Amino acid sequence: MTVSAPGLRERKKQRTRDALVRVALELFTDQGYERTTVDEIAEAVEVSQRTFFRYFSSKEEVAFAVQRMVEAEFVRALARRPPEEGPFDAMRKAVLAAWDDLAGTIDEVVPVELYLKTFQMIESTPSLLAAHLRRSSELEETIALLIARREGLDVDVDPRPRIAVAAFSGVMRVTGQMWGKGTDPTLEGIRALTERYLDHLGPALSLHWREPRTPASS
Repeated sequence: MTVSAPGLRERKKQRTRDALVRVALELFTDQGYERTTVDEIAEAVEVSQRTFFRYFSSKEEVAFAVQRMVEAEFVRALARRPPEEGPFDAMRKAVLAAWDDLAGTIDEVVPVELYLKTFQMIESTPSLLAAHLRRSSELEETIALLIARREGLDVDVDPRPRIAVAAFSGVMRVTGQMWGKGTDPTLEGIRALTERYLDHLGPALSLHWREPRTPASS
């Protein structure tokens, strides 16, 4: 059975949705999320406010549209990891693969540079940051359930999937914060920082951080 290509109407609807996302993120990053109105977004795309609300329930939803695509790609990448990989190794390789494939994931909607600017804008906008943290909690649960299935565990009985995902997510949160404050706003910059910080997780959880003192010679 063959799957037919999307019809003209569906392609037109997708182009309108993509245009709303792109214009919204451009306005949010240029003049600020709070200062941008739905009317401005709709006017820039030459559609009505009613049309905007056919695609998105709010400014917040459109602000996270591309982020949802990136998160979905990470979940798909994690589901594809070989079963012999341990949970943390699978998450590490999945997130690095998602960064590597980012351009292909979002390129038809927005340039990578605009996505990265949006990422920084979310971090610096209190209302969006609160929404981001709420959404992150929901994503963590999705990932924990996936890890539990990979390992043949009941996540409500065995806490290890949720603990592993919480540790992983904490590293990703710190990575985003430090990248936003840094001097390299590129995709290569955040990918390198992600890899480096994930490699710090094991040593950071070791029993002692300080090197043992050398006894003073008598």
